[in-house]
Amino acid sequence: MVNARPRHARTRSLSLAAIGLLPALLVGGLLTAPRVLHDDVVLSAGSEVTLIGHGHGHGRGMGQWGAYGYAQKGWSATQILRHYYGGTTAGKVDRPEISVILTGKNSVNVHADAGMRVGGQMVAPGQAVSLSGGTATIRNGCGGGVVRSVPAQFVEPINMGPSRPPAEFLKYCGSNQAYRGALGFDGGRAANRIHIDDYVKGVIPKESVPGWADSGGLEALKAQAVAARTYALAAIAGGKRIDDTQNSQVYGGVAGEDPRTNRAADETAGQILLQGGKPAFTEFSASTGGYSAGGRFPAVRDDGDTVSPNHNWTATISAGSVGSAFGVGALRALEVVEANGLGAENGRAIKVRAVGSGGTVEVSGEEARTRLQLKSSFFSVRGQAFKPRIVTPPTGPDSPGGALDLGSLMALPERLLPGSSQLLSIGTDAINGRFDELGGITGPLGQAIGVPNLTPDGNGVIALFQRGMMFFSPATGAHALVGGGLADYLAAGGQPVKGFPDRDRLR
Repeated sequence: MVNARPRHARTRSLSLAAIGLLPALLVGGLLTAPRVLHDDVVLSAGSEVTLIGHGHGHGRGMGQWGAYGYAQKGWSATQILRHYYGGTTAGKVDRPEISVILTGKNSVNVHADAGMRVGGQMVAPGQAVSLSGGTATIRNGCGGGVVRSVPAQFVEPINMGPSRPPAEFLKYCGSNQAYRGALGFDGGRAANRIHIDDYVKGVIPKESVPGWADSGGLEALKAQAVAARTYALAAIAGGKRIDDTQNSQVYGGVAGEDPRTNRAADETAGQILLQGGKPAFTEFSASTGGYSAGGRFPAVRDDGDTVSPNHNWTATISAGSVGSAFGVGALRALEVVEANGLGAENGRAIKVRAVGSGGTVEVSGEEARTRLQLKSSFFSVRGQAFKPRIVTPPTGPDSPGGALDLGSLMALPERLLPGSSQLLSIGTDAINGRFDELGGITGPLGQAIGVPNLTPDGNGVIALFQRGMMFFSPATGAHALVGGGLADYLAAGGQPVKGFPDRDRLR
């Protein structure tokens, strides 16, 4: 189990794409045509491009394999957290109860060995409760005769405190799938109202490797517990609704727990990290490749990551595949033109250029990672003739992915907004929040595709989904267009002509 990578090897901000993915969007005026080159030199059909890479995931904040490596060296969880999350201070939870949307559930019909509470009334052991339309029906067991009905939105255990015994868990009739805390409906969706410390118990095994505790890695799991707890509270403070998928953190209820990670949660109960007096947005990824990416927290060398199976990797891709991924026709060159200079081979790619018979396309390192399906943006092109320009990553809450809120952004001087990293960060956060409000991946938009991008004029952020798009500007906020609403908008000229939508159009 130790050699398995953590399942969290993905970015913790919503994965979206707005530019360069759908040729049909060209008719809406959203995209600009690439510059066409007049050079007949192209790579042969059988040519390949080899990339030298490091790490797995976005690399911001804590590297999970690095934390494991440091724990094996004797580091405590506190040392690990201090290393990756520079500029934070230790804090305690001040809102212990959270609500987690259960995306795979659309009903509540439960029982508990020790009995339950609903609508202020006790439910005896052996009885079951089903919820519908704000009414709780108490029955003599699952599927039994009706005892009485009371108004209620949630069924609660006999004690809502954390770390309660299994007899108090609420279990779904039929499957016996168990949850700590209460089950009910929040905004019309099935939800688990739960103490944050109990929530973390259902998260850590899904986002890390419980077996690390058997090989000197308990302190890494404790660091993971603090990071997961803090991340959830920071997301909620930013207006995000938490669910049980990778849109938030993967959460499996009691079935997802492991005694080793439960110990890590219990030994760090109530502990969080603060930045600016608020819960820090403690992103984490599987492997930094030897150097974290910077952003909200200072980029740091990560010697613990040498234990990662993805510390070093290579990827060999056909020229045709690269040309197709970037939409440049027959490929002439793939180049990292900007990198952050931190770590091996000039560090993470910041800007990547593809040149082909059909033009030139430049994208961010993260966008290149998505298009080429790479493990991280920490890569270089083998044989590249020139050294990329080194761009030192900014650090702090106002850096890309930083913690500005919308009000703070709108208070900035207008001249700072177009094309700024703050705008991209806040736009993505606003889109994330609205996406969750609309039902996440089960809502009208469906799955997100790619990564967020600034609009060509640099005045907002655009995001692509399976069934629609979202747009953000400081003046209008985040709004979704799907179906006919999106088709009409694009036919009328799209964002360059119509500006940013000021309301959702979901049909």
